[in-house]
Amino acid sequence: MLCQLQFLTKNGIYDFWNWFDDRTWYPLGRVIGGTVYPGLTLTAGTLWWILNSLNIPLSVETVCVFTAPTFSALAAWATYLLTKEVKGTGAGLTAAALLAMVPSYISRSVAGSYDNEAVAIFALIFTFYLYIKTLNTGSLFYATLNALAYFYMVCSWGGYTFIINLIPMHALLCIVTGRYSPRLYIAYAPLVILGTLLAALVPVVGFNAVMTSEHFASFLVFLILNVVGLVYYIKGMLTPKMFKVAVTLVVSAGLIVCCAVVAVLVALVASSPTKGWSGRSLSLLDPTYASKYIPIIASVSEHQPPTWPSYFMDINVLAFLVPAGIIACFLPLTDASSFVILYLVTSVYFSGVMVRLMLVLAPAACIMSGIALSSAFGVFTRSIKFASIGKQDDAGDIGNGVTQNHVVKPDRNEEPPKEKASRKKKKEKENVEKAPTAAKKSERRLLMLPMEASVVAILLLVLLGAFYVVHCVWAAAEAYSAPSIVLTSQSHDGLHVFDDFREAYAWLSHNTDVDDKVASWWDYGYQTTAMANRTVIVDNNTWNNTHIATVGTAMSSPEKAAWEIFNSLDVKYVLVVFGGLVGYPSDDINKFLWMVRIGGGVFPHIKEPDYLRDGQYRIDNMATPTMLNCLMYKLSYYRFVETDGKGFDRVRRTEIGKKHFKLTHFEEVFTTHHWMVRIYKLKPPKNRLRGKTKKSKSKPTSTISKRSATQKKNPWQ
Repeated sequence: MLCQLQFLTKNGIYDFWNWFDDRTWYPLGRVIGGTVYPGLTLTAGTLWWILNSLNIPLSVETVCVFTAPTFSALAAWATYLLTKEVKGTGAGLTAAALLAMVPSYISRSVAGSYDNEAVAIFALIFTFYLYIKTLNTGSLFYATLNALAYFYMVCSWGGYTFIINLIPMHALLCIVTGRYSPRLYIAYAPLVILGTLLAALVPVVGFNAVMTSEHFASFLVFLILNVVGLVYYIKGMLTPKMFKVAVTLVVSAGLIVCCAVVAVLVALVASSPTKGWSGRSLSLLDPTYASKYIPIIASVSEHQPPTWPSYFMDINVLAFLVPAGIIACFLPLTDASSFVILYLVTSVYFSGVMVRLMLVLAPAACIMSGIALSSAFGVFTRSIKFASIGKQDDAGDIGNGVTQNHVVKPDRNEEPPKEKASRKKKKEKENVEKAPTAAKKSERRLLMLPMEASVVAILLLVLLGAFYVVHCVWAAAEAYSAPSIVLTSQSHDGLHVFDDFREAYAWLSHNTDVDDKVASWWDYGYQTTAMANRTVIVDNNTWNNTHIATVGTAMSSPEKAAWEIFNSLDVKYVLVVFGGLVGYPSDDINKFLWMVRIGGGVFPHIKEPDYLRDGQYRIDNMATPTMLNCLMYKLSYYRFVETDGKGFDRVRRTEIGKKHFKLTHFEEVFTTHHWMVRIYKLKPPKNRLRGKTKKSKSKPTSTISKRSATQKKNPWQ
């Protein structure tokens, strides 16, 4: 992505849209404008242009570093605005403070984290705020801004489909529960019409905005909303009898139109094997779909389901405050609070399917926790206030009683009869006036707690907040602040730094030709392009599954077959990541089964059972011959026995099965200090034999020709 920003700032926006990058996905290349979400690149480029226009000469790299923290501050501001529309200023400030520290969002907003989610989470929250603002005010101005914010979200991240499905769900919920109003129509209709037109302008989306199943729910709800709006309009103009007849006609016509639209949509998606859904969307609806049919999606670690400890790590105590926030949203239930509840429920489900979507859950958890804390503090402080006022009133009553006892009461017989009648009337008036105030006081007293309990509860909430702050600071410092390319490890003898990745990329940059092609698994494509400036076969964009399967097939094949595949792709160097020496678990051996599955999905001769022994993935002496002879095994464990004499793998915690072997088609050219990155070079093909060959015994030409014809093989089989 850094290369894209450098190209944008150097050549301009028009060249960026038409840029064909021939240094990635070789030999296919890639049209950058049509395969990336441009929001992050355009945002960082705009910031760079503004700063340089103000004579603040920052480099492109510096702007990339500070883009994410800048938008994290904007995300906190957007959270304040959204929560304020739901439950007031106090809840908004609390939610903004919680979001500013939540570890789940810090993982993508820390300085140096240059990823789509850095700006997309702000766009997500701000779009929701403008929708709620329009729903509360009925302003067409805010509805237009909502469509523009949705357009920015579409430019930034593929998660925009969450917005275009959540808002229709809320609109349908309002219709079903009898909460339809003209404000709902104003909030929804411009978003669907203007937002869809703007989304179609993004090249990577294009006609998918109207042709894929992810967007059909918004169109169907739009039709239902128009029918309901027409019914309410007619109801205000006709008599009850005429209204019944008109409703019958409108509903019948509406059902016919809806059925026709549904039939057209079904006809459009019937030809697609996935019924118009993308692979990631189907993986969310059916968590087992990706592992069965699209292993490239299931192979990503961020697409795996989270564990319970990951929830505590990413949102910490907010998980315990969310239920209280849900209860507070029902007191009372409004259109805005129902939207926040729906947002929370859906984000909890999606985060349970993919750990990556914890980013979507984090703002919802902060909003609910902010509402819960604000409501709790309101109850406790009000209880303390009224308890102190009650004590003052009791003291005043006691004092008044003492003074009244010392006052000499006049004789009742001396009082004239007229004065008695006037006093009775005054008392009756006072009783009538005091009745509503007494009812209000009784209602307030129902929400009151004893002063001691309120003070203890406030102290506990402050302690809970302090624990949250400590955890967030620790998570930011230990888990999310270290660069992913430089690894650290703490042991009894101190801190160890593993700088093998930069060491390997520096070697590639200084010891290979500019036009050399480097093959590796797709995880390291962006890093190789940015840090080594070398052409790669696949990278993290993962837009072409067949090309990735070709690399996976080469890694899964025997050495000679792998050499032929790489040689056909004009590859000169092969890079593998190996963690068996230092105990780095995210190496290529642990990812190898995904290479087999992805390769086997395209090339049927690669079969996963051939690499398993009794259903178990092994690299010891019980490993299968196919596993021990594949290229990935050889490139990872070549000369590994020389490190300790046994070949003990610290990640798999076992001795390797095949220890002594030689490479015939590859040669080792560089291995980093900790053996984490190993680089091999393809040996040149052997020269063909020239000169006289041994004479074979003379045989009839007819038999030779027949035998050669029968022995010929199809090279593509």
